[in-house]
Amino acid sequence: MVEKKSNAVYEIVPQEYNLKLAEALKGIPEFQEPEWARFVKSSASKERPIEDPDFWYKRAASILRQIYKNKVVGVNRLRTKYGSKQNRGMRPEKFVRSGGKIIRTILQQADKAGFTENIKEIKGTREKRPGRKMTAKGKAFLEEIK
Repeated sequence: MVEKKSNAVYEIVPQEYNLKLAEALKGIPEFQEPEWARFVKSSASKERPIEDPDFWYKRAASILRQIYKNKVVGVNRLRTKYGSKQNRGMRPEKFVRSGGKIIRTILQQADKAGFTENIKEIKGTREKRPGRKMTAKGKAFLEEIK
């Protein structure tokens, strides 16, 4: 009988796992919250800037988990995932994608840390989508969190 290796990324409840991953990301020097992050909104649908002091690390943890789970993910797909409904007064609510600057900066930090790598589209093939893909170092980091 072959032993299955346990994978904490899928076994732990996603909310709990993301909080543990966010705490681990605080110790990595590449993942630092930029100064401008305290003054921006996360989406056009939001009325106020982000108030959570750990927002940057929580969003980074969530993005890394999405890349781990979905193999290849780009900025536009993540903008759609983190989007929300915009309150338009008397008019019906409308879905608005989130801003891309926060996501793009976190992906660049993950590239610098060696957790992800950029995949370019290869002409003539349907398999390769452009976006970010997890490296072996990134997979090992995410799997060692328990």
